[in-house]
Amino acid sequence: MSSGRSDNGTGAAALRIQLGAHLRRLRQSREVSREAAGWEIRASESKISRMELGRVPVKERDVADLLTFYGVGSEERAVLLSLARRARTTAWWRQFGDVVPPWLPSYLGLEEAASLIRAYEVHLVPGLLQTDDYARAIIRREHAHAPDSEIDRRIELRRGRQQVLRRQDPARLWAVMDEAVLRRQIGGPEVMRAQVEALIEAAALPHVRLQIVPFRADAHAAAGFPFAILRFPDPTMPDVVYVEQLTSALCLDKRGDVDRYALAMEQACLQAEPPDRTAGILGRKLDEMARSPG
Repeated sequence: MSSGRSDNGTGAAALRIQLGAHLRRLRQSREVSREAAGWEIRASESKISRMELGRVPVKERDVADLLTFYGVGSEERAVLLSLARRARTTAWWRQFGDVVPPWLPSYLGLEEAASLIRAYEVHLVPGLLQTDDYARAIIRREHAHAPDSEIDRRIELRRGRQQVLRRQDPARLWAVMDEAVLRRQIGGPEVMRAQVEALIEAAALPHVRLQIVPFRADAHAAAGFPFAILRFPDPTMPDVVYVEQLTSALCLDKRGDVDRYALAMEQACLQAEPPDRTAGILGRKLDEMARSPG
């Protein structure tokens, strides 16, 4: 698969976030409002906000005008304009435009740029840890009438997302799964056995932490609602919460929203078995599956 990625595995989305953070710091250090900055480039305040969060592609001309407005020196100006040019690179997932729902590209960019991904799952193995066969069973259920070629492309898209854990400088993943995920037969016994084996391998990676919430744990504030919290290398970038729904998704970055989900994640981690017990839990699940006549 041709990904078009660069910069240690990160792509245009990560570069946009880096550029946006620089632009936000420059604007704030000059005590310029977003409204005033928007007026300077004939844009709205909300567009400036989206640019500074790295949510939208930016025109080099707009960046140049903002840098002039902020009085940026020639050396820093050259660096930021170069960053703006590189950030215009086409995102790797554009080649999957026929199978990417309209709400997903924004999240894909954030996911690729994240340095830490915390995920809570109630029903399924997190997408970043799914095997191809497990993913195929899920996608086939959701798109029952799709041709095999479309199913294959959706799996390839998911595999592309998983590169965030396999690149030179991988994102850290902290995933918490309900025990029901291991009990639910997705794709049949052989598919589930291979998936559990893949989880054991993933849990052994230094940048992956996996916890399992046992059935005996009390329900908590997040029960029934899978979500992810993304953190970025730039400490000035706010965390983002991603909540996927049936026909849409939410990306939340307001402090109050993020704090609520962060608390729910902390509760899930406390109710889950410690990470050092995960391999044992998964190993016992494999033994149980081997004994099962199914």
